[in-house]
Amino acid sequence: MIEVRNLTKKYGSHTAVDGLSFTVEKGRIYGLLGPNGAGKSTTMNIITGCLAATSGTVLIDGHDVFEDPIEAKKLVGYLPEMPPLYTEMTPLEYLRFVGEAKGVPYEKREREIKDVMEATGITDVKDRLIRNLSKGYRQRVGIAQAMIGSPEVIILDEPTVGLDPLQIIEIRELIRSLGETKTVVISSHILAEISAVCDHVIIIAGGRKVADDSLEGLEKRATVGNGLEIVTRVPESRVRAIVAGISGAEIRDISSEGGKATAVIGPGQLSADGLSEAVFKAFARAGETLLSLCWKESSLESIFLELTDPREYEPAGPDEIAGPEDGDAPDGDDGGDKPSDGKDGGYVPLFGSGDTEE
Repeated sequence: MIEVRNLTKKYGSHTAVDGLSFTVEKGRIYGLLGPNGAGKSTTMNIITGCLAATSGTVLIDGHDVFEDPIEAKKLVGYLPEMPPLYTEMTPLEYLRFVGEAKGVPYEKREREIKDVMEATGITDVKDRLIRNLSKGYRQRVGIAQAMIGSPEVIILDEPTVGLDPLQIIEIRELIRSLGETKTVVISSHILAEISAVCDHVIIIAGGRKVADDSLEGLEKRATVGNGLEIVTRVPESRVRAIVAGISGAEIRDISSEGGKATAVIGPGQLSADGLSEAVFKAFARAGETLLSLCWKESSLESIFLELTDPREYEPAGPDEIAGPEDGDAPDGDDGGDKPSDGKDGGYVPLFGSGDTEE
């Protein structure tokens, strides 16, 4: 559905996005994960046509965002980190305005607005001024505007930032329901946020992709990282020889400092308790002493921290900073959406069968 190829964005001498490439398949929920300043918002702004790229290509269902921006933008609904709301309007007035701006025909627009208000849970506050709504409801209104026009792709930048725990749960449930009929891309720097709703995770750091895998793949990688850490005064060569005699065990990492050797031993087919017992007995038989022995469990958090280690990547800097060289929109893109000629067919329900009361 979305193809990003060698995407680069520079602000003067600073590179915010550096040769980024990935593919988003139709009908799945993707998480774009990375630390603050990794380039997530910059990437999303480029994909949605809100920001020009220095180089690279972005295709949405075959439409080039830079060469064919009108058709590409029709396929995308976007919620920036700060929802683009007019606070002196009511949600109903605002959604009508958005629908008209997107060129949705009147009758279709009214039915879509009813659908998205029900889906996002804002029907009860549709006549209240947006400025009087809580942040959670404002986020819902922001998601609702992204859904107007029946876009194939919904892109959400930090959709739960600043919300309380109950509001976060409600927004996550909404995102999961969106994923049943749409392709969804969510940006976040919170791993729990991504793991709660996403099928696939793309991790970026310093503007570069460092992981692109299913959630199950990342979890498997974390499990593989589990091992037994031992500390001993035995030389590394002696440690290797002793561990070599334990069936299935292998040394994944070993180092020496201050006369002590620290090794992480993989369990192979052994359980944590089984490996601990086997290592203890092996060193005892060899007449060697263990100073410590403990089971180390890798987690998704530790994998994320390892992949996004700031010592390995230059921080991308604030995504909001605009550079003097690349601030203009691509040639031929006036930043607007082509109005509908009213011939784009009948109403297509966003959720369910579309049987709604008139």
